[in-house]
Amino acid sequence: MATVDNRTAYWEQAREQGFDLSWLSQLEEHVAGQDVEEVSANNTGRVQGSIPRNDVAQFGAYTFRTKSEVWAYNLTKLYEEFITRQWSSATDIPWETIQPLPDDIEAAQCQLATFFTQVEFVASDVPGRFLSTMSPDYQEVRLALLAQVMDESRHLDVFRKRALSNGGGLMRMTDSVSDVVGGSTDNAREFTEFSSRLHITGEGNVLTLFRLGEMMAYNEAEKTIYRRCAQDEARHVAIGVLHLRYMNEFAPERREEIHCYLDEGETRQSSGAGGENPAGRNQLTSEALAVLLGGGKDKVDEGQKILMAIRQRQTKEYFQRLKSAGFDDRIHNGRVNPVLLEQYKAAA
Repeated sequence: MATVDNRTAYWEQAREQGFDLSWLSQLEEHVAGQDVEEVSANNTGRVQGSIPRNDVAQFGAYTFRTKSEVWAYNLTKLYEEFITRQWSSATDIPWETIQPLPDDIEAAQCQLATFFTQVEFVASDVPGRFLSTMSPDYQEVRLALLAQVMDESRHLDVFRKRALSNGGGLMRMTDSVSDVVGGSTDNAREFTEFSSRLHITGEGNVLTLFRLGEMMAYNEAEKTIYRRCAQDEARHVAIGVLHLRYMNEFAPERREEIHCYLDEGETRQSSGAGGENPAGRNQLTSEALAVLLGGGKDKVDEGQKILMAIRQRQTKEYFQRLKSAGFDDRIHNGRVNPVLLEQYKAAA
């Protein structure tokens, strides 16, 4: 039976042999707070808030080590929403409600599903490239991007399944993969450049379509897919809006640079160039949308009218994002694309 004397003797012997628990005092001396360093000196892969070690190799040559390059408001809360709103394409979509559709409707659904399969691949691939280039001190940004990658992978999966589920199959891909979301998003080398093009322009246009998904859905499975994807896509757009809002306040010297990114996005949105907008003019996807919205290939004219209203809705929601991010001055000073301004006035 152990006694107090036995235990005392044991610890005295352990200390004589070099056993030392003094490092525990570091827990009292080092309390991780909520503040994030403006410039990160962390080149060792050290987890944010953990105790530094001086004998670790400096292997992390992180490209992004300044808070203002990557930060955004409320990312912790946004991430918590990410992880509590997960769903599965295998168990949460009522696939049994899909019934045979007319050939023109099924072909249009498959063409649109092919586009979304392609576009969501890009929307997961590009954010993933930035994860390893960012200091671990900015883990909130990393977690948000990781959650986006997880969401987009699920979207890719569910739209691929839809294309293959009813006798149709995958159709023709959009001509330009790298420009499919936000134009040149795939070539972005700077975080704000990437976020402006992907989250503000590309994902924003797709979000509008997801929100209106029930207009082009022909069964409960398709309606559920669009509802589920819309709630995910709204979080992705929020990453960009919250980042630009932070940049507007803490890096005002970069406003003109950001306006240039927005100029590019607006040109593509207004012209349909780059293939980024499935509702854009003269796109494979816009033709498919007209068939679905009109109710068949013999009702494409009616579908085109609805599609025009959707483009106006996309522009209205884009202007709302500009206002929320603090970049709506371009709407009033004449910088905004004139085609989009006309669409906005028509939607008002």
